[in-house]
Amino acid sequence: MSFLSLPQDDRFVLRAATLPAVAIVGFDAPATEGLVKADLVISGGKIEAILPAGQAEASLPGVDVRDSMVWPTFADMHTHIDKGHIWDRRPNVSGDFEGALNAVRTDREAKWSAADVRARMDFSLRCAYAHGTSLLRTHLDSLAPQHRISFEVFSEMRDAWKGKVEIQAAALFPLDAITDEAYFSDLVSVIVEHKGLLGGLTQMWPDLDARLDILFRTAAENGLDIDLHVDETQAREVLTLRAIAEAKIRNRFDGGVTVGHCCSLARQEDDVAKATIDVVAKAGLSVVSLPMCNMYLQDRVAGRTPRYRGVTLFKELAAAGVATAVSSDNTRDPFYAYGDLDPVEVLREAVRIIHLDHPLDEAPCFVTSTPADILGRPDLCRIAAGGSADLVIFNARRWSEFLSRPQADRIVMRNGKGIDRSLPDYRELDPLYA
Repeated sequence: MSFLSLPQDDRFVLRAATLPAVAIVGFDAPATEGLVKADLVISGGKIEAILPAGQAEASLPGVDVRDSMVWPTFADMHTHIDKGHIWDRRPNVSGDFEGALNAVRTDREAKWSAADVRARMDFSLRCAYAHGTSLLRTHLDSLAPQHRISFEVFSEMRDAWKGKVEIQAAALFPLDAITDEAYFSDLVSVIVEHKGLLGGLTQMWPDLDARLDILFRTAAENGLDIDLHVDETQAREVLTLRAIAEAKIRNRFDGGVTVGHCCSLARQEDDVAKATIDVVAKAGLSVVSLPMCNMYLQDRVAGRTPRYRGVTLFKELAAAGVATAVSSDNTRDPFYAYGDLDPVEVLREAVRIIHLDHPLDEAPCFVTSTPADILGRPDLCRIAAGGSADLVIFNARRWSEFLSRPQADRIVMRNGKGIDRSLPDYRELDPLYA
């Protein structure tokens, strides 16, 4: 049961709501720990007005939410819904990165038909929608012939879910394949056809700069943004992040460039880290950290307690003006055995792992407005007069209440109406495991 009942009127008010200030447009009010009090007037599925608490007309139908937090819907900007939910048929018995690579490779070659990918993508999107996500970017494993299979399914899912979860896709492939002209040309044609992004995985190749130049030139020639997997390791000697930033500057690339993980940055000496961050900021890269997955995979040695958290220098990057966000990454696959594409879980764990608290004022933007901006959708994932009434209402009034429980009784509103938040039953996936 929901903790409150929403009005069924076309025009109504949510009274005495607690809103995250960083996710509101055009409303100023005294804030406590980044939270403000307001009345939200909703009309015709849109937010008509954001008013100081108690200022909405008394005769207007509505509900007193009693200081409950009301957030915009979420942006989950780095996921892998093409490989989600394969754990039960292909577990990672070692729990480390190499074990994950091997398990996924084996499963992909044996099982990833269009029907298999479609079923798991749809299951993932139903989870995301029920939790309150309205914008999601997935990476798609794109070694041949999988790139043609998965991008075709992605286009189907994008059309089917339009208006509920807006979906983007980036091609994931090792950049050592970029010199295979036939393959890379075909991959780019698929990305362009399906309106995707160029992605990839960087390593410390001797000719890394040349490979990056090919990547940036190709993106510029085809009007594509870039989203890369970068330095997903605790190995100090691996640091491709600066090379990517320098390549963006060198190629005068004006498209969007997102880099995910960047874990080895946290293992550098202070002067090396600062110099790298300065170039990242100058280049205008955006950085997304995946704290749950990287803590799971990294520094895992049998019989030994892990020493490292597996996250990038999140606070230092943000202080330098770099757009930063956190996201789900993998769910129930060999790279991360858990997860449910729930940005509330992601934020709650990120607060603990990265110490995004004391103060918590900026925390909501890392799963709402900032990733929406990075993904080129500033119209989503914020509370604004004139914007859609896509909201998430929590039975929590303050940060301690919000972060201490999973908020399983949240209410998700889309276009001013509550949605059915029933999560799909895992048993639906049983035929895929035969």
